[in-house]
Amino acid sequence: MPELSWAEQTDASEPPEASRAAEEQGVDIGARLLKLRKGRRLTLQDVSALTGVSASAFSKIERNELSPTISTMQRIAQGLEVELATLLSSEENGAAPGFPGRRSISRAGSGSKHATGTCNNVLLCADLKNKRATPILTTVTARSPDEYAAWAKSEAEIFVMVLEGTLVVHSRLYEPLELNKGDSVYYDATTEHTWTSKGESNAVVLWVLVDL
Repeated sequence: MPELSWAEQTDASEPPEASRAAEEQGVDIGARLLKLRKGRRLTLQDVSALTGVSASAFSKIERNELSPTISTMQRIAQGLEVELATLLSSEENGAAPGFPGRRSISRAGSGSKHATGTCNNVLLCADLKNKRATPILTTVTARSPDEYAAWAKSEAEIFVMVLEGTLVVHSRLYEPLELNKGDSVYYDATTEHTWTSKGESNAVVLWVLVDL
């Protein structure tokens, strides 16, 4: 969950290039957030109080001047009581909530893409709404924790398995943890953490973000 910038730091975000990349992929996150806020008749100060994202940062996200990381988007989703996938998916409507036996299938190469300056993410099974667990396929491009404006933390638990390369999990509680292909870890995301790749190849990981 490295690509998450922490919203308490007003201007913590990824470069605008990442936001433009998301728009090219058909997901205008800024417009979606603006529509949601206006539809609920909320001011920027209102959403700041609900989400913990500063009013100035939220305004820049709406204008696509800042690229929100998944952690920031999770804070927004939790504060506004909407599904994370609803904000990041290219599909406006998903499967009916609470339908017995519901399922979602993501074929190879499909999914809702969300790129930042440190990770390239693909949300899997994003059409299925009202779920506690969000599966994500991520390519980690960062090589140093210094590439992150802020370390991530959220009201969630994370399971991550390395599919390719070497991933280094950095934590405020533990020494850096190296994970190689086939290794996995499950941890409490309420402690600040971040991810980097080690070596020439980018680490590719499959991880699940579970809301508490």
